[in-house]
Amino acid sequence: MFDTLRRVLDAHGATSRAVVWAHNSHVGDASATELGARGETNIGELCRGHFGTSAYAIGFGTDRGTVAAASNWDEPMQIKDIRPSHEHSYERVCHDSGVARFFLGLRPAGDLREALMEQRRERAIGVIYRPETEMASHYFAAHLPRQFDEYVWFDETSAVQPLESRELAGLPETYPFGL
Repeated sequence: MFDTLRRVLDAHGATSRAVVWAHNSHVGDASATELGARGETNIGELCRGHFGTSAYAIGFGTDRGTVAAASNWDEPMQIKDIRPSHEHSYERVCHDSGVARFFLGLRPAGDLREALMEQRRERAIGVIYRPETEMASHYFAAHLPRQFDEYVWFDETSAVQPLESRELAGLPETYPFGL
């Protein structure tokens, strides 16, 4: 993914810019998490290393609501209830603020950044969500201000609703990409 991003930017010249939309665990700097401590790298860390402060990572969080996810890979999507956040998580800190929605600037040095620098659990919900094993399946240790430049908070979310679609008769399964 990072190589593709670099190639696209190179093809469009030195002043080109791009937005990469990905799950927090991909776009946030992995070196600020236990994933990085285990040797995992992601596009967020690679962008920080390559582009420096020109890279700007934005994370998203919620306390509760619903999500469209599967229980396992290659299983159908379901609308699932999101459990309220764990008491030792960044999500709980945000929930306990009592503010339903906000943007949290984490890049500038200051008291807020320092107060949030303490390592806490962070929840990652993506294509798969397993509420019955949430602590083991979806939480990891992180330093939020090192992982993201900004954090967007929604205390309660609603699952995405798929757009109505229909298959066009006579077209190959790979249309339009297999042309």
